Amino acid sequence: MSPGIGLMKRRLEKEKDAIALGISAIAKKYDVKPEILQVLETKYDDDSGDWYVALGWEEKRAIVQMDSVHATIIDIKEI
Repeated sequence: MSPGIGLMKRRLEKEKDAIALGISAIAKKYDVKPEILQVLETKYDDDSGDWYVALGWEEKRAIVQMDSVHATIIDIKEI
């Protein structure tokens, strides 16, 4: 039996940790400088334990979904 999400130690405990990982993922995937990325919105989903970070640069926008327990990128959606 595995522990529930509330009992597990999260690697992305704080909003700033999630933002840093999101910026790193977008900078690497789209080959942009991290300095030009703007944080538009952040959200933590209590049910799934995922962080969502919306980032913008130039005319583009993207949402990065991250697993807070494993500190991994689940999905990147350009909007």
